[in-house]
Amino acid sequence: MYRNMLVHIPTERSVRPAVDGSVSLALAFGAHLQAVAVGYISTNVPFVAEGGAAVASFYDIENERALERANAAIAVFETEAQNAAIAHSHRAFTGSYAEAVETVGAMARLTDLTIVSQPESGRDIFDNHVPQEMLFQSGGPVLFMPYTFHGALKAARVGICWDGSRLAARALRDAMPFLTKADALTAITINEANQVPSEASPAQLAKYLAQLGLPVRTVSLQSDRANVQSSILSLAADDNLDLLVMGGYGHSRLQERILGGVTREMFRAMTVPTLMSH
Repeated sequence: MYRNMLVHIPTERSVRPAVDGSVSLALAFGAHLQAVAVGYISTNVPFVAEGGAAVASFYDIENERALERANAAIAVFETEAQNAAIAHSHRAFTGSYAEAVETVGAMARLTDLTIVSQPESGRDIFDNHVPQEMLFQSGGPVLFMPYTFHGALKAARVGICWDGSRLAARALRDAMPFLTKADALTAITINEANQVPSEASPAQLAKYLAQLGLPVRTVSLQSDRANVQSSILSLAADDNLDLLVMGGYGHSRLQERILGGVTREMFRAMTVPTLMSH
């Protein structure tokens, strides 16, 4: 079970998807929920004719404003957490983007599940980049909440994106607390004949889950590479899936983040809460 959760609360965009999703999950699992919010400070030094003292004053003002943004985001979380009567804690701090990634990533490594908001396409802000970094920095599962999400997350119908890979298997195991509580499971495979090893076929997956007392319906789809993500989301809509589980492909070197094609497109057009593992 998930006993400890971490949620990253944005300070540059809506807090509602992360707050609503994380609080409802902590309540459902009886988990402790820690919230973290970062007020970002620009590392660009302005040109100030007065010299060092003026620059120091600029940073003091920037830091104060950044902390105000972080505390405002935490205040929303605190209200919802208290109303739900869940065990919780929080941390607000200021720093650069690199400091935020380092700190939040380290915090995530000692939690069972990290919850973040889906990046909003077309907006080059820090709160769009930190969630993606958590996929590579946390060392565990990351649940992405669509930026249109609101209300409680009830994962009654779960879709498992299965290609027989190591990352898909990692995501499957990381999602077990969701799978064991779900009412219905659907395994989704794209281009099975060409992509999935016979030893890790959907039939073998169904056999494995059956041994755990988890019946699953298998669906095999055909799609070209450019439309894999849209095929998955179309099935999710048709089957009213509440949650998707999938491997997160790519790697990160902070400033040079390279995402796999399906992962990148899922970030861009996510319509269903999605648990990813790397």
